[in-house]
Formats: sequence, C-alpha cells, structure tokens
Amino acid sequence: MDSENKVNTSKKAIAKEAEKLTKKIEKLKLKLEEETSSAKQVKKEKVTKKEKKVPVTEDKKVTKKEKKVPVKEDKKVTKKEKKEETKKEKKTFEEELEEQLTDEEIANFQIEKMDMEKLTNKVCEIVAAYHSDGIFQSELWKKLKLTSRDGSRLALKLERIGIISREKILEKGRWTYKLIIKKSPVSTQSIEEAPCLTCPVEQKCSLEGEISPRTCQLIEDWVLIEITKSKKKTK
Repeated sequence: MDSENKVNTSKKAIAKEAEKLTKKIEKLKLKLEEETSSAKQVKKEKVTKKEKKVPVTEDKKVTKKEKKVPVKEDKKVTKKEKKEETKKEKKTFEEELEEQLTDEEIANFQIEKMDMEKLTNKVCEIVAAYHSDGIFQSELWKKLKLTSRDGSRLALKLERIGIISREKILEKGRWTYKLIIKKSPVSTQSIEEAPCLTCPVEQKCSLEGEISPRTCQLIEDWVLIEITKSKKKTK
C-alpha cells in the first residue's frame, strides 16, 4: 500500500510539473508571436515612410518641370496670336472708307474738273497692261496723279461696276490692294484715227482685191502708232 501511495504522489507531482512547463511554453509562444508581429509592423511603417518620401520628391520635380515648360510655351503662343490678331484687326483705309460711304455715293463718285469716262479708260488701259499680275493701287494713283482718297473711291466704283477686281495683299507689313482688270469698257478712241474712216479708195477695198487691208500701208502705220501710244501711257 505504501509503495502504491508513493507512486501515485510521484505521478501527481510529475503531472503538475508538466502543466507548469506547458504554461511556460505557451507564454513563450505568445511573447514570440507578439515580438514578431511588432517587428513586422515596424518594417511596414519604415517601408511606407520610404514609399511616401520617394513619390513626393519625384512628383515635386515633375510638377516643377511641367509647370515651367507649358507656361513658357503659352507665353510664346499668345505673343504670336496677338500679332496675328492685331494684323487681322487693323482695317485698311479703303475698308473704313467703304463702311462710311453708301452704295449711291460710290456709284455717283465724280472728281471735279475731270472727264470720268476718259479717266476710267485710262485706268483700264494701265491695269490691263499688267494682265493677271495686277498693279498696286498706290502705284496707279501716282501715275494718274490722284490722291489716295479719290483713287480709293474710284477703285471701289470700278469694282462695283465689274471692270476691275481688288485683291487685298500684305506688302512690307502693311495691307494694300492690287487692282486686276476684269473687262475693259467699250471706247471709240481706239478707232477714231483709223485710216479706213477717211480712206479715198475705201469703196475699192476688199480682202481679195488689189487694194486690201492685208497689204495696206496706212493700216500698218496706224497700228504701229497706236502701239507706241499705249506703251507711253503705261509708263
């Protein structure tokens, strides 16, 4: 009996010691888990701090570059646009004059002590000599000794009639007009000095006859005189 009691007491003591050991082991496990979790959190915090620092500095650098580049470009663009706008906004003297005058005033325009029919014919002769290239109106007014105001009114009148066309051109930084012939007015001046009107043998003249316009010296001389006259007028 005594031996059995001793065995039982020793078993109980061993069991208690085992329980104590298991409790200690569990406590150690908990501590280890706590330590590892706290270490992980510290690492995460360090990583997040690094991540935050890197993109912030990069963003700042990028934003500075991005801000500098477009601002300068915008300034350059706006200057060019302003210059183009000022060029477009500037109206020519003719455009302002056209706005001021009525259609009736343009159609009935007259220059004092001047034959308007002869002046119109003169303008057509000079402009026609330049063909499709046209002539700058300032150059034409100098040839005709007209003021820019009278010349501009005359150009508006002839454009409305359909005799000339005006082409707006930027010349040496200033807007001006080129005048181009559309159609010449009918004039009797071109045949007034024709030899046929006073020819004594006009009744005998025919294309196939002995007296013919094909071989007439008077017609040849008249044509040459008219050509030299027209050349002098255009100079």
